[in-house]
Amino acid sequence: MSLEQAEIGFIGLGAMGGGIARRLAQAGIKLHVYDVDPSKIAAFAKWNVVVHSNPTAIADAVEVVFACLPDGEVSKAVAYGTEGVIHGKKVKVYIETSTIGRRPVIDITNTLAAKNIKVLDCPVSGGPRGADDGTLAIMVSGDAAVIESVRKVLNVIGKNVFEIGAEPGMAQMMKLVNNIISASNMASAFEALVLGAKAGLDADLMVNVINASTGRNSATTDKVPKSVLPGTFDYGASTHTLHKDITLGLIEAEELKVPMWVANNTRQVWEFAMTQGGTDLDFTTLIQYYEKWAGVVVRSKKKDET
Repeated sequence: MSLEQAEIGFIGLGAMGGGIARRLAQAGIKLHVYDVDPSKIAAFAKWNVVVHSNPTAIADAVEVVFACLPDGEVSKAVAYGTEGVIHGKKVKVYIETSTIGRRPVIDITNTLAAKNIKVLDCPVSGGPRGADDGTLAIMVSGDAAVIESVRKVLNVIGKNVFEIGAEPGMAQMMKLVNNIISASNMASAFEALVLGAKAGLDADLMVNVINASTGRNSATTDKVPKSVLPGTFDYGASTHTLHKDITLGLIEAEELKVPMWVANNTRQVWEFAMTQGGTDLDFTTLIQYYEKWAGVVVRSKKKDET
């Protein structure tokens, strides 16, 4: 597929989907887009996009359609509902970048196969910032030839493309493993940093020491410096989204009979944040609950140098 001549469908222009779609549009790819929220579509007016009224209309217009959606039920409706991609006359490849767990992806794959539509299970990691920068980690499972046919497009949005295998749902499994680790790292880093702040340690110093030591993880190297220390809390993903991913992982663990003591406790932490009104807030706001209990904040004392 030549990028200069590519026309691609994109369904779901939220925080992640919007970032991926912007990246594709900036690469000169002509996009056919749909979202239930007209304001999200309006943000793409500056690019060469074609707006459609439903997923079927997109699947009538292009051979390759991406989807980035909030949960499994929405994904199934978009894939094979009454106005779903399955009814399209032109679509050949459906790329599901949503994180929805194994069962929905297997269901979508098998259902669309009846219309000879190939499905790639293709969740991504790196957050909205990574989507905008084209540095996402892409996990993809499905037919190797189909993956190869869209590789140039995947390389536009991702720094690393990991082929997980041919079996649908295995890329979902890889994403859930990653996000359980990420969520646990955040929860443990946040409470430990609050402990240090309560004892009188400087926030910037703590992060510098940790990142040069064995405690470093994606929370301390990325999320804390970018969103917690400056107090912006704008990393880009919601508390609800990460809670959803942990829950999906625990569902898989129960089915596979794998004990998940740490992950279960981690899920309770994120669920508490949701009960306190944090459902739609940035997931880095989780640290604010620890801060409130301890009576301290983990913020940079550096002066704004701009």
